[in-house]
Amino acid sequence: MWKKSIATLAIVGGALLAVSLPAMSTAAKGKPAAKETKDGREDCYACHEEVKALKEGSKHAKLACDVCHSKLKEHLADSETKPGTVIDQALCGKCHKDQVESFFKVNYDSQARKEKGIPTGRSPMMDKLLAPYGFTIEHNEPRGHAFMVTDQFVVDRFAGGRFQYKNGWTDVDKAGNTWDILKDNGPDFKMAETAKAGNPTCIQCKTSDHILKWKFMGDKDPKAQWDRTSDVIAVAKETNHVVGCIHCHDPHGTQPRVVRDALIQGIEKGSKMFAGKDGKTDLKVISFRDGFRKIGVMQKADGRLMCAQCHVEYACGKGFEFSTGNPVGYDDQRTNHFPLTGPKELLEHYKKTQNFYDFKHAVTGARLVKLQHPEAETFAGSVHDKAGVTCKDCHMPVLKNKQGKAFTSHMVIKPKDHVKEACLRCHPKFTAEQKLYQITAIQNYSKGKMRKAEYWLGQLIDTYATAKRMGVGEDVLAKAREKHEEAHVLWEWWTAENSDGFHNPDLARDTLTHSIAASKAGVKILNDAMEPKKEAAPAK
Repeated sequence: MWKKSIATLAIVGGALLAVSLPAMSTAAKGKPAAKETKDGREDCYACHEEVKALKEGSKHAKLACDVCHSKLKEHLADSETKPGTVIDQALCGKCHKDQVESFFKVNYDSQARKEKGIPTGRSPMMDKLLAPYGFTIEHNEPRGHAFMVTDQFVVDRFAGGRFQYKNGWTDVDKAGNTWDILKDNGPDFKMAETAKAGNPTCIQCKTSDHILKWKFMGDKDPKAQWDRTSDVIAVAKETNHVVGCIHCHDPHGTQPRVVRDALIQGIEKGSKMFAGKDGKTDLKVISFRDGFRKIGVMQKADGRLMCAQCHVEYACGKGFEFSTGNPVGYDDQRTNHFPLTGPKELLEHYKKTQNFYDFKHAVTGARLVKLQHPEAETFAGSVHDKAGVTCKDCHMPVLKNKQGKAFTSHMVIKPKDHVKEACLRCHPKFTAEQKLYQITAIQNYSKGKMRKAEYWLGQLIDTYATAKRMGVGEDVLAKAREKHEEAHVLWEWWTAENSDGFHNPDLARDTLTHSIAASKAGVKILNDAMEPKKEAAPAK
């Protein structure tokens, strides 16, 4: 009886799909209708109409469901028995060998454990300017995607040093399954000068392993194994692969897509950051299991959107409300949020729209936002963005394999280390030496402004401490704290963003000089308030 009901639903559902969801399918247009394939897929389509819309007529149309899924017979007999789903990139590598091999290729130009907060790092004054936040424990520059899980788990701020390489430092360039590389020293293990600041939401950018076990936005649900409040160690121990092919390519139909929930939510709420000239974003949001999860499918690959699943500023940790000072915990959806806005609007967004900040500064008590890695927002509106360039054009160049066949590299290069591949395709009149010189000039200039912004933030912090000791009133201190909050966001955006200003040189200069000006204004407020007290002080 139930099989007849499913068949009836499939016929009705298919008709409704054709009438009401014409935009859902992104299969290649103009091709003749595919011949019916007798491999059992029709049984799956009876309940999974959205999968049929993606798959039929696509490049993956010939693949049977059991290529990626196991226990299908058991699932068809009892829907509560979930089928197995292969997440490992190795499966995709059977057909896309060059792409997967390049993904796991080690880029030795990108150093491991390169701490930002040291004299030669991106932010030499980080410990002072971020005190007492956990990122002061260890905050490294990123390297290739092949290491994004292991790099997160071994960092000193994640789990108290509990997770380490099985074979010590010789494993630092080893790529593969997480727990083939790392060992767990146990719950009682704690290294000196470490923190336990990991959270489940952050892991969702590093891996695709939990995509079917995590409800949209990480909300609690009996059907979800993990949510924002889950034990982060338990989530980590179930994380075996770095972000997979399925983050950006739909496995059913190969359409370009995004899966990161906070990005989809931001676009659904009206963000125009990735919109075209018509003001629209090429993203069709498809809901699965009554909204349990969603994906966004594109007609044409947009590297800006696909990379913005992770390379954005976002809130994923606990914090506090600006208005009340009350704590904001992982049960609150504000701990999984993409602002999708620029640096000059960000503080206002967190103050007014989200009412959320990350921590108070140890000296001034200023309510500070901890920036992540806002590459997508920085690139938006830049010269290259306006010219139609996307992330993959510079970071994922087209290469040729040993047989001379062209493929898109998935190693994600740093353009300055591969100028010929990244730059000269669009700038053939220049030599690699010239383009590298130009890139370096932009970065040198931007880093100079970053250092000056840090210096003046340090001056503001030191002057605040002096003013407080001298008994300057709270009304003046509050004004100085506001300047600190403003200057901090405009500075840290650029230590968190990983291009050293190259993605948008004009924006870097504009915001960093505004940071310097805000810090100087705060220093002046405090100095003006201290001057009468200095004059009134008895001579020694």
